[in-house]
Amino acid sequence: MIFDNTDKKTAMNKIFPVLLLCITLTGCSQSEPKASEILMVEPPQDKNITNRLTISEKTESDKNSSTLQTSHQKTDTISKKIIKNGSMTIQVGDLKKAQNQTAEILKKNNAYVQQEQFRNTDTDENLSMTIRVPYQNFDFLISSFSGSIGSVQSKNISSNDVTEQYTDTSIKLANTKIYLEKYRDMLRSAATTKDMLEIQEKIRGLEDEIDIAEGTLRYIDDRVNYSTLELSLYKEKVRSSATSKIGFGNRFADSLTEGWNSFVGFLLGLVSFWPFFILIPFIIFLFKKWRARKKNR
Repeated sequence: MIFDNTDKKTAMNKIFPVLLLCITLTGCSQSEPKASEILMVEPPQDKNITNRLTISEKTESDKNSSTLQTSHQKTDTISKKIIKNGSMTIQVGDLKKAQNQTAEILKKNNAYVQQEQFRNTDTDENLSMTIRVPYQNFDFLISSFSGSIGSVQSKNISSNDVTEQYTDTSIKLANTKIYLEKYRDMLRSAATTKDMLEIQEKIRGLEDEIDIAEGTLRYIDDRVNYSTLELSLYKEKVRSSATSKIGFGNRFADSLTEGWNSFVGFLLGLVSFWPFFILIPFIIFLFKKWRARKKNR
């Protein structure tokens, strides 16, 4: 087939852009590295650098985990932690009866006596008790004692908000546990005995901190869950006329005995100054001798 000049020009105009595009694509493919070449690049062989990178990545991961646990812990400890304490002094007519009534009140409120002390003096009989009661029953327990078993002489109620202390301790405990796991991982990969000893020392310190923090949280929980009331029941001793006469005679005899004891104590006190009694005559003798010499001159 024979083409004229017009047809040749038209064909060249169509082929030229296609050739130009192919040349451009070929140059771009040669200037960019292949994917296989990128994957074949090896990491640095310096072990120290690799370790530092690993530790840096672990530290960053620990920070993220710590942040997440801190936020979670703050959410868990939003509830208030209130410690309630109180003290009451009640005058009763019959101490034994009042003690039985107190036992019934404690039973109704699921309370118990942690410590009890009885004192019998010349003027009164006193029963002191340290009572632990669930915090939700504390106010009802106080109202149950008021006016039911005797005359309230004194009453003191206090509340202590320990929410901030509890939250801070919980956050520190969570972070300490994270660091403890980190050091345990490092201990498993320790290369030298020196590194192992240093890591073990760190682990012991962290474990002590965890024990202290957990003990603090348990103590706060106990004081929050169970309120404390110091209750004192006392009965004044009333003397009859016959008892008063006997009491006067006893007191008179006691006064004589006390006077004699005071006199004996005074004598014994004088005896204890015997070195001064020896020195006084000697001092007087020297003084007189000095005055006689002065007069002679």
